[in-house]
Amino acid sequence: MNNLTKFKIQKPANEVFEAFVDPTKIGNFWFSSSSERWEEGKTITVRYEEYNAQVEIEVLEIEINKKIVYRWGANGEGHIVTINLKNADNVSTIIEVVEEGFNEEEEDFVTQLIDNKEGWVFMLSCLKGYLEFGVSNLRGGLVKD
Repeated sequence: MNNLTKFKIQKPANEVFEAFVDPTKIGNFWFSSSSERWEEGKTITVRYEEYNAQVEIEVLEIEINKKIVYRWGANGEGHIVTINLKNADNVSTIIEVVEEGFNEEEEDFVTQLIDNKEGWVFMLSCLKGYLEFGVSNLRGGLVKD
């Protein structure tokens, strides 16, 4: 089962793309830090300081200013996330995030879908705040128990 989230950002695709792949920018809206620039074939370590958590992601595919595909999870398992960027006009981008790999047989399947959807909407809201308004201190505000 897939989890799809779409969002419109009032910035061109190249600026949105750079916010994701540039380790000096990603901390302004998503992870606290990223070990290096996201490029196809690389394994990147990302951290959430607020949750004392870190995870490695495997970048599977990059299409500059158009698409980022990565896998997160242990031992090559886990979910595959595809971030598509589509120019809506000359000044805005539609971001489509598709997360695949949910197991419908798991007891907490619906909870996982809702939790992940909440995370994507929050991250994209923080991205919008960062790119459109220069607000870079929203990302640590989501409370997870």
